[in-house]
Formats: sequence, C-alpha cells, structure tokens
Amino acid sequence: MSESPHRTTRLSTRAVVVGGSLAGMLAAAAVKDSVDTVEIIEAHDLPEGPEARPGVPQAAHFHVLLSGGADAIEDLLPGTLKELLCAGANRVPMTTNMLIYSPEGWYRRWQRDSHYLITASRDLTDSVVRRQVLKDPRVSVRPHTKVTALLGSSHRVTGVRLRAADGTETDLTADLVVDASGRGSQTPRWLGELGVPGPARDSIDSGIAYASRIYRAPVSTRDWPVISVQADPRRGEPGRTGGIVPIEDGRWHVSLIGTPGAQPTREAAEFEPYARTLRHPVVADLLSHAEPLTDVALTHSTVNHRSYYERLKSWPEGLIALGDSVAAFNPIYGHGMSVAALGAVALRTQLAALGLADGLSRKAQRAIAKPVELAWSLAVGQDIHYETTKGRSAGTLDRLLQRYVSRLSHTATGSYRVATAMTEVLTLQSPGTALLRPSVLAAAAIGPMRPQLDGPTFTVGERGLLAEAGISLPGVAE
Repeated sequence: MSESPHRTTRLSTRAVVVGGSLAGMLAAAAVKDSVDTVEIIEAHDLPEGPEARPGVPQAAHFHVLLSGGADAIEDLLPGTLKELLCAGANRVPMTTNMLIYSPEGWYRRWQRDSHYLITASRDLTDSVVRRQVLKDPRVSVRPHTKVTALLGSSHRVTGVRLRAADGTETDLTADLVVDASGRGSQTPRWLGELGVPGPARDSIDSGIAYASRIYRAPVSTRDWPVISVQADPRRGEPGRTGGIVPIEDGRWHVSLIGTPGAQPTREAAEFEPYARTLRHPVVADLLSHAEPLTDVALTHSTVNHRSYYERLKSWPEGLIALGDSVAAFNPIYGHGMSVAALGAVALRTQLAALGLADGLSRKAQRAIAKPVELAWSLAVGQDIHYETTKGRSAGTLDRLLQRYVSRLSHTATGSYRVATAMTEVLTLQSPGTALLRPSVLAAAAIGPMRPQLDGPTFTVGERGLLAEAGISLPGVAE
C-alpha cells in the first residue's frame, strides 16, 4: 500500500549545548528527553576519567556539592550520587559532620541529619556526571571546536557557527541552543550581533584570593568532618579563611583564602604558616601532620559576575543561558555547581510543560534566574562588607540585614532550630524568606539556648583516630 500523500514526516529536532563543563553536561541532561539529539560543543578534549580538564582552573580549589544541588543532579541523572559515593566521594551530614568556626563562634555538631554536602575533587564530580550523561546515545560531544556566533535573528536563534581546530568554519542548525560556556561566555556579544541589546550586568569583587593544596590525610577520610575557620568581615581588617575538605583516595583538599592585605601566595613554604594566622589553629595543627601531594595553586578569579538576561525586553526564541554564563559566584560560598544543577532542573521543567514552543526561552530564563537570585544575595550579601570590595558597597539596609544574619548565626551556635533554618537556605533548599518565619524570628530574639563552645569538638571516634596517628590538638573542646 502506498503512503498517504497527506501524511507528514516529523522533522528531527536538535539541541546544541555550548561548553562541556559540569553545567553543559547538566544542560544536556535537562534537554535530552525533549529533542531527538543533543550535541555538546567543547573547545578542548574531555578526559575519560577523573582527570584535570582544560578550562576549569577552579578545579584546583576545593568544591562541595550542596544538598540542594546534589538532589537536583540526582533528579536529572538518577543513580549519580551512588556512583559518586562508590568512587570515593563523601556524604557529609550538616552540621553533624562539620567543624565550623563562624564569626559568631563554633557551631555545634547536632546529631540530626537535616541537610548534607557531597565532597570530592572537582575532577571526580565532573567525570561521574559526564559518564552518566554521555551513556545516553542521544548525546554526543564535538571536541576541539568553538562556537563563534549565533545563527538566526533578533527574534529566533536557529543554530551556531562553529570553528574547528584547523580553522574551518561550518554552520550547525539547532532547535535550541543552550549557552553553558561559563565565565567567558560570549552571549552578550553574540546577542549584539543579532541586534539584541545586551543585558544589565553586575560585577562585585571582594579581592579575595585562593591558595589550595592537596594532602595525604594522616587519618581515614571516611566520615571525617569538613573543617572551616571563617573570617569575620565585621572586624574592619583583612579577612583570612581556611578549610579542610575530605575527598576521595584518603586525601584532604585544603584551601586558604584572604582579602587584600592578607592574600595567600603560591609559595609552598608559606602555605602552612598562613594557616597559622587563621582565627583558630585547628587547620594548621592538622596540616602539620599531613603529607603535601601537590604544589600550591593560586587564583584571584573570585569576582561575582551576573548578567540579568531575565530582565531583557527582547529575548530570542531558541536560546537559553545557564550556569556561570548567567552568574558566577565567589567560590568561597560553594554555590556554583548547585546553582547550575537547579537551573538545569528549571530548564527541564519548562521544556516538559511547553516543549519547543514559542515562549519557552523567556520562561526558562526567568526560571533559571530564581536559584541564581538566592545564591547571588548570599554571596554578595557577604562580600560587600569587606572594605576592599569593588562594584558595590554596603548601604544602610545591607548593614541591618547583616546584623540580623549575624544574630541568627550567633543563635545557631546553640539552637538546632535556627541552625537548621540557616542550613536550609545556605544549601539552596529554601528561599531566604525562610529566615523570616515567626519561629525563626522568635528563636533569634531569645538567642542561643546552650552556652558557646570553647573550641572544635571532635567525636570520640575522631579523637581515637588522631591518637592512633600520634596527633594531639591543643584547644580542642571535650
């Protein structure tokens, strides 16, 4: 029987993702069920396993995956958290397995698992997510290729122009283009070439520098706590922060962080002495018993950048920006990976509801802006209180808000209710308004229900491990 002349053949649909970073992989995971094929355009090679990838200098510094972001990745790619843990990552319950010295004092290690972190090297996290995404036959990668322009018009993007390693240029059509190319995104320029005015942009720079190094831990890292000694921006002096994050293969990832006037250097001989200048010596004391495995990596790339695409009056169909292409945060707050994951879930939700219909791009861009807004307020709300910060200074409302947050933090040192409320927001699982609930306001007014701790509290098991390694730490609370 001959085919009906009125029957139409459905055209194959394609999404193009610019960038093979974590955000790019999560973007591919978000769109793969709504199109026939996804092609990821990547300027470099993608390694097979947990190896350093060009274009990710921040991988040299410690990373944590907040439970809000971890849950989002698991939603996009079921089984990923199990794969991470099997590969050596740690699940760290908050604040049960954390030693945090905030500006207001030591947080208690509440024995209730309300939220968590996943700690691993960035290379391991990237590799596990990449493997989960690329096992889908609909998703492919075109390496050693750069996107040089968007195709289409101010009303609709229809693809991208590509430049191969040999300089050859070709056009690739697409029903949807997702820019996940990171801090160096060219989307503002590409939009201008299409006749679309660029977005309003913010840049807030506290001048913070990071120095990081990986150590062989002297104790087992399985269930070992995250340790963080934080700076106090209220003291009117250069801030120094440092922390130890347990990662795979029995290692500690250590980062030391300072504002102008107290910035660390890349000199190995100065790394541990700098740790000794933190507000408490616990990080330095532990490092004195650990074996350094790498040189010191230093970066000054800690500026908060944001492009307000969601506010543009004109936004072409067929284009979406995600991850650091929209907003990049000071990495000290650990929000980058989680915001990318939450943005990818928001994109998938809009695609499931609208498909590739008109209106998708604008609605998706506005949905992506919601987790960005929370993380931005958390990061900038801290950075603007350093005297060296450029781009914005703290106003009266900012200072009032800081006083309230400081009061909450003080209360959290002895209140499980307030500690949990703050953790809900910091892990991007509740909006900032959660800190204004009547129960939280009342608890903050009363203050901490327990006395402040004199120092970090290691568990009996942790003290046993330290004793077996011949490590005695002064200033440790019993």
